[in-house]
Parts: sequence; C-alpha cells; structure tokens
Amino acid sequence: MKYTKLGSSDLTVSRICMGCMGFGDAANGQHSWTVDEAHTREIVQRGLALGVNFYDTAIAYQSGTSEQYLGRALRDFAKRDEVVVATKFLPRTAEEIAAGITGQQHIERMLNKSLQNLGMDYVDLYIYHIWDWNTPIEDILEGLHKVVKAGKARYIGISNCYAWQLAKANALAEKEDYPMFVSVQGHYNLIFREEEREMALLCEEDNIAMTPYSALASGRLSRQPGATSRRAEEDTYAKFKYDATKEQDEVIIRRVAELAAQRGVSMTEISLAWLLTKVTSPVVGATKRHHIEGAAQAVELTLTEEEVAYLEEPYVPHALAGVMAQSRPANKHDKHVWSTGSQKI
Repeated sequence: MKYTKLGSSDLTVSRICMGCMGFGDAANGQHSWTVDEAHTREIVQRGLALGVNFYDTAIAYQSGTSEQYLGRALRDFAKRDEVVVATKFLPRTAEEIAAGITGQQHIERMLNKSLQNLGMDYVDLYIYHIWDWNTPIEDILEGLHKVVKAGKARYIGISNCYAWQLAKANALAEKEDYPMFVSVQGHYNLIFREEEREMALLCEEDNIAMTPYSALASGRLSRQPGATSRRAEEDTYAKFKYDATKEQDEVIIRRVAELAAQRGVSMTEISLAWLLTKVTSPVVGATKRHHIEGAAQAVELTLTEEEVAYLEEPYVPHALAGVMAQSRPANKHDKHVWSTGSQKI
C-alpha cells in the first residue's frame, strides 16, 4: 500500500479509501444489497491487512448501522490512532427547520449520534454530505468550527458540491478563521469525468484532496459490458445515474477490458489505476473480500501515458447525474441562503 497526505491536513491516508456504504442492516435502510456485520468484519480485517487505513461511512448509510458495524470492527482489529475515519452529516430536515433547530445545533446532534454509533471520541474527517440550500453556510461553518474546537472532529470535508460553492465556503472560512474544507468527495470515474471541468482545477490550486465516490461506476468499470451482479440488478439509483449513457460508456468499458487482458490484470485494477493518476484516494465500496483486494492491487499498477490517453479518448461530456443533478433549491427561481442575514446569492 502507498500513502499520502490528505490535502493540506496532517492526516496520512492510504491511496485507497474503503467505502462503507455497503455495510449495514439491509432491513433497516435504503439499500437491499448491503452486507451483515460478520461480512463487514471480514472485509475490514482484510483491508487492514492490506494496509488500508482510510475508512468512509455516513450516518445516512443504513440508518447508522454502517457506522456501528465499522466502529466495532475497527475497535477489535485496529488501533484508533492508526486509522483515519470519515463520516458525514445530512442537511437539516424540514421538521428541524420548522422547530427552529439551527445548523450549528443540527451538526452537534448529528456528530454526537455518529460518535455514539462508531463508539469513538472523535472522527478524523467530518464531511458535509449534501449541500443544504436552506441553511446559511456561515451557520454550517460555525457549527463545524465548534466541533473541531471541541476535539470531536480533526478536519472537515465536503461532498456533492459545485466548485464555486467550495471556493466561496473556504474563502469565508479563511476570513473568519474557521477550519477550511481539506477534501471533497464528488462523483468521478473513467465514464463520468465532469469533475475535471472546474473542481479538479480548484483542488489542484488550493491543495484540496479529491476522494471521489462511485470510483468504479457501481461496478460497471469492473466487469464486461452485459455482465451483471446482485447489486447491479437491485441498485436502482445507479441505474438512474448510468443507464442513460450506457451505449457511449460501454466504448470506454471495452477499452478497460482490452487493456486488462493485455496487462494480465483485472478491470478493477485498470480503472482505479487511471483514477489514481487524478485524485488523492478514491472511495472504493467493498461488499466482498476480493473487492478490496483488487483495489489494493491497483495502487501498484502504473499505466503508460499512451494507455491513459487510450482510455480517455472516447469520452464525451455528460449531463450531471445523481445527487448533483438534484442539487438545486426547491424552487428553481429561489437563490441560495448564503448569510444569516437577509443577503442572498
């Protein structure tokens, strides 16, 4: 395994981050294909043996059971100061807004619950999961400042945002002497490269780590076109993200398969080796031991410039898909609440 710094932080992370969305009680959450605690423990233990020290979960994953399974596994198999644990918080609910719960109060409540689920005193990285169009960013930043100051989170990250949002949020944080976002987790892989338009350039300029999710496009970049799996059949959200561009994406997927055959490696290794030329540490979901094994092997694979160009050449621009396609104010004519005052943008 190879390691690197997470953006401007002092966190040293493995080049592969284990994504834990696939862990949790399938009867108590949003996904039917998640794995139980026994299998979670097996996968986490194998990841640790391979040198993976970076683990990403969220309170939203399977109603908190992903956090619970991960926390117990890490407690039994690792030393706390030798792993980097990230979790995420959701926007305020309509009920919280109606009850007058502020962004600061919401963040404190969510982090306290996540720490309870994980069985930990702190998280290394606390991630703003989805942009909250109804809560002033200065309220969010103040809440994050408080939990960092209290020692409950070492650093903060953000997910599912636009480059302009991240730039303005960090500018405000710097002005107010608040913690700045050191990482961004967006949708980025070989068949969905829209992060290259602006986000990648911002991250390079400001030393912000990119830790993208959907690194293998929900498995599409790890298997031949037409091949399927239980998750592929049951993951309706992944179909929503990728089915509309299936034909053009399969041109690239076939090139991944071709290079994998030539190099004598898996498609997973080719796909992730490409992504590792672009980002700090991709978040790779694992619901089987071989998923994390293939990801770890990708770190050791170096693609030639010609191979990288061959994989990239067929790409055509995509419309935003998934969370970012839905990340808008409830009324398209409304502007985002940026300040706690009346000013909007």
